[in-house]
Amino acid sequence: MDALAQLGGGFAVALAPLNLLLALCGSFAGTAIGALPGLGPLNAIALLLPLVFALKLPPESALILLAAVYYGSGYGGRIAAILLNMPGEPAAVLTTLDGHPMARAGRGSAALAISGIGSFVGATLSVVLMTFLSVPLSRAAVGFSPADYVALIAFALSLLGAVAMGNAAKTWIAASLGLLLSLVGIDGGTGIERFTFGSIELLGGIDFTVLAIGLFAVSEILLLLESPVTTAASHLGRGARLTLGEVRRCIPTMLRSTGIGFVIGVLPGAGASIAAALSYTTERRLNGRTGHFGQGDIRGVAAPETADNAAQIGNMVPMLALGIPGSGTAAVLLGALLMYNITPGPLLFEQRPEVAWGLIASMYVGNVMLLVLNLPLVGLFARLLMVPGWMLYPVVIGLSFAGVYAVSNSASDLLLAVGFGVVGWLFRKLDVPLVPIILGFVLGRLLEDNLRRALSLSDGDAMVLLASPVSVALWAMTLLAVLWPLMTPLWRRWEVR
Repeated sequence: MDALAQLGGGFAVALAPLNLLLALCGSFAGTAIGALPGLGPLNAIALLLPLVFALKLPPESALILLAAVYYGSGYGGRIAAILLNMPGEPAAVLTTLDGHPMARAGRGSAALAISGIGSFVGATLSVVLMTFLSVPLSRAAVGFSPADYVALIAFALSLLGAVAMGNAAKTWIAASLGLLLSLVGIDGGTGIERFTFGSIELLGGIDFTVLAIGLFAVSEILLLLESPVTTAASHLGRGARLTLGEVRRCIPTMLRSTGIGFVIGVLPGAGASIAAALSYTTERRLNGRTGHFGQGDIRGVAAPETADNAAQIGNMVPMLALGIPGSGTAAVLLGALLMYNITPGPLLFEQRPEVAWGLIASMYVGNVMLLVLNLPLVGLFARLLMVPGWMLYPVVIGLSFAGVYAVSNSASDLLLAVGFGVVGWLFRKLDVPLVPIILGFVLGRLLEDNLRRALSLSDGDAMVLLASPVSVALWAMTLLAVLWPLMTPLWRRWEVR
């Protein structure tokens, strides 16, 4: 009942005229931005982050706007994935397997409709779970010591390799680079310069917005310039519309995918792509004999879409309750809160309830707005795909550079963003994931702060990191997570023999 009472206060914040308008604008803008090829949720938020501070919005209003852009752009990306077979993010790859065949068969509007319904179901049910789980998690974490937080952050970083869908070594390399970048600047404890290479501009460290926009927005434009999209999106098709019977057939799929997506999303570093892949393979195994997955089965669209949005909401749980971002986009939202001098974590629900509960309540409202917006306006958003590349790319890069300059008014940050863009482009060429860099960058500062506190409380005794049962358990799980991707190939070889 306490959670329901707090949620009532959150609705008072979310339904304020300004916040209601921001949620509507964020949902619309997120869908529109996400529909453009190559721009996903992380890019959308990174581009709008400087605007939030330029408007001097209150923190709860800023977070409501950014969160609305977050799940709005997640749905918008499915428009390009289904109609053009161009997934803007890894999670959308699974949607193309059945969504694009449906579009080619003239059922693009049906695929987009079930995508919207699945997104609504997955997100709404996950917000309900989030409502009742966030406070217990935060209360349990209040008793965490700095040493426990060091172990928790180490466990979160280790999960990046354990749940990596590609090469675990590349994932850890990317996370290590993020940790190194977080150390650039003046050491807060000793006042010594670190990794500045004599540059005055780097004394204050690397700004989060510069890193995020450079790695994702600039590198994305460089990739798109290699194979520019100049063809317009095909029409949505004149095939059969989505029927009530098809929606009923997808309900069990949506419920299963919601559970999978939320659980995977809560795991720090797991990401929506893992949830989408697991839910799709689960449905294919359960219904493979009665369906035609890969050829336009509507359940093949509902499963990854529902799981993706459930995972997006699940990503917010560890961010709000523990201060640990569950994904790259959640890391950007965490960075936004830190720029407002608000520290997500166990005390957030007590010290700033209007921020925490206002965000949760806004998700209920935002999901309804998305459903109302997307179902009738699918055709309008799809026409955004007809924007030629020679018009789209200069606008995106201009917004990116304007956002970077607005944060610090420094021309050197523009050069730094370009440098990170080139690095991001090279990493994508080498199949090195970029999200672990962002997670490592955000978690690196938290790791250093808590490690310094833990050692100062113990007069430099490193054994304090193993002083509590919680930290011992977390270090044990960290070791298991590190060894898991290394032992799995050996285990498979042993099974073959």
